Amino acid sequence: MMIMKFKNIPRAVVILGLVSFFTDFASEMLYPVTPIFLTSILGASMALVGLIEGIAEVTAGLLKVYFGSLSDKLGKRSIFIVIGYGLSGLVKSIPGIIVTVPSVIISRVVDRIGKGIRTAPRDALLASNANGNSGAVFGFHRSMDTFGAVAGPLCAIILLYFFPGKYSWLYLIAFIPSLFAIGFTFVVKDKKSASPSSKKKNYKVFWQHAAHDYKLLLIFFTVFSLVNSSDVFLILKSKQISGSDTLAILGYVFYNLVYSFLSYPIGILSDKFGKKNTLIFGLILFSVVYFGFAFNTNFHLLWILFAVYGIYAASTEGISKAWVSDLVEDEFRGTAIGLLTMLSSIAVMLGSFLAGILWDLFGPEIPFLISSVVALLIAFSLIVFKKRGSAKVSI
Repeated sequence: MMIMKFKNIPRAVVILGLVSFFTDFASEMLYPVTPIFLTSILGASMALVGLIEGIAEVTAGLLKVYFGSLSDKLGKRSIFIVIGYGLSGLVKSIPGIIVTVPSVIISRVVDRIGKGIRTAPRDALLASNANGNSGAVFGFHRSMDTFGAVAGPLCAIILLYFFPGKYSWLYLIAFIPSLFAIGFTFVVKDKKSASPSSKKKNYKVFWQHAAHDYKLLLIFFTVFSLVNSSDVFLILKSKQISGSDTLAILGYVFYNLVYSFLSYPIGILSDKFGKKNTLIFGLILFSVVYFGFAFNTNFHLLWILFAVYGIYAASTEGISKAWVSDLVEDEFRGTAIGLLTMLSSIAVMLGSFLAGILWDLFGPEIPFLISSVVALLIAFSLIVFKKRGSAKVSI
């Protein structure tokens, strides 16, 4: 049955999955080692790590809504996919050539600019290729994306095993999978149904006609993003517990492995049992994981926490976009997804910086505990929201 479902995934979605696989292969070679590279090699503080991640995310976020809307107006998605992935792929290796904190900042920010250009148009294109199975489509894409996030760190671990401390080499090698990703973007084609918007189709018109459920989701997801700080803090807490860079990265790889295997089947289940129920389940798991990271000192428990974190991610990341795409017409999906991701990115920036400051001042327990409590409150709010749910929208 799963094979038959898989065969129903359109060719365009498979190609976008390959683009994301190779992009994340390159990105995730660097993501788990970057905080270690910054703190251990370049002497950066935890607050600076949080600020860098925050700046990177808010840069992407501010651009997502603009380019999402622009793709709606032009009725074209693929051009933004080519430019966005191309830009990200070309700047990843800069810190390997210029080993300084500013080079890491420039590389990370420009990489996120590319993400800001491509994300909303890509997600809108994914949604337009769904046929009553948006959860499966987004779940499949997240699965391919996250398989890259497994392969990349594993490659980094192997390289660091044979060449200890050669972090700068990883930035250079990451250019290879980036080239594959860029190549696949040129095969991506626009969905014929996409058509340029009329002059009347602008932000004001979109907001006036946006579903009430969509507006409420903006609030829920933005508040959650304030406490969903960068995963670099999970990696650094894992290093603190295990005392090993390699084991900390392996924990992150394990999380992504669980995430990648479960994204597609959970996406299918969300189409059947409802995206609200799936998201509530995921938020409760997030709360459990962050509570565990707040107080855990046992290395073996880390594996359980990372496994549960993978289930959380599979239950929320692609599902939230699938839910939003169900609430919005195709001609406004770029704008809707772009606005959602912009607000979330700004919130992640603030949350990451605050988490870094709280860690420096009070240790890791406080930021993790705050995240756990707020996520649980949002889960209960969604339960109430479910009971009051609009009869006009079927999700």
